[in-house]
Amino acid sequence: MLAKTELRRYNRQMILPELGLEGQEKLKLAKVLIIGAGGLGCPVLQYLTAAGVGKIGIADDDTVELSNLHRQILYNHNDIGQPKAKVASAKLALLNPHVTFTAYYERFTAEHAIPICQEYDLVMDCSDNFSTRYLVNDTCVNLGKTLIFGSILTFEGQVAVFNHQGGANYRDLYPAPPAESMNCGESGVIGVLPGIIGLYMANEAIKLICSIGETLSGKLMTIDALTNKVSVFKIASEKQPAIIKSETKAIQEIDKTTLDQWLLANRDEVLLIDVREDYEHQENNLGGINISLYELKNSLASLPKNKKVVCYCQTGQRSKMAVQLLKANYQGEAYGLKGGFIS
Repeated sequence: MLAKTELRRYNRQMILPELGLEGQEKLKLAKVLIIGAGGLGCPVLQYLTAAGVGKIGIADDDTVELSNLHRQILYNHNDIGQPKAKVASAKLALLNPHVTFTAYYERFTAEHAIPICQEYDLVMDCSDNFSTRYLVNDTCVNLGKTLIFGSILTFEGQVAVFNHQGGANYRDLYPAPPAESMNCGESGVIGVLPGIIGLYMANEAIKLICSIGETLSGKLMTIDALTNKVSVFKIASEKQPAIIKSETKAIQEIDKTTLDQWLLANRDEVLLIDVREDYEHQENNLGGINISLYELKNSLASLPKNKKVVCYCQTGQRSKMAVQLLKANYQGEAYGLKGGFIS
């Protein structure tokens, strides 16, 4: 039951017919674990707390640093050097006293993963390193937990819902981790981006908890804050129907050694396509032509049918999606450069 003060607090969202009293009560009963209280974790925590999620776990072993403050706006200068999980819990309790917080000021490792995750209905991956992402994913698969995923790099962010009702999981999209150097510390990030992506993640959590709307289960949303381009891609999964399985197997990747051999044998038979943005292509590239992933579908008619098309990007993530798009709409051979192009 909601207290009178809660009815007043949540009035503006409870008058939405899609949510109502029933939805608000579902939020109050929900138990959500947020892994990472950094750039993504801050907006997720703030908005789920404000929305009235009843129990929130915060797992983070990091402390607040000066370089965090341009994007992690839950913290301020006085918090520098303090544990993020504990500072966040204290501040969020002031935002909404009706929410119970549990701070896990420890590294999210294989030893602690299952005991922590099994206490929650929904897990949200707001971490900033690949080893944690794969551990979180595998733990959720083992426990049958729905996972909301978000990632940010430079100006581009990604959001997805994994393992929901047996749907696609993170490894269906990225079977193996790319280089750990591909993170904000190495490549940078615009300060507003984690806010944008974090809000989408929080929105997915509310929809899932309240069973409303259409979620990103089995889909990957990409947002480019520099160009305002938003795309949603379907994630092929071995758990999905046979037709999707065949599409997954048809997606082919080659390594850099194979590409070099093809180019050496007959360069004219290979068409290289850099599917990154123009500004990325201008900085450095492997040659070929530049067609952004977001413009690729509109450019299919201009591609030759008698060449091997090899798509590449920085990490192999966008090129994999490009090949998936080509396989559905293009008659020629298409390959992705596995692992991506790291200059």
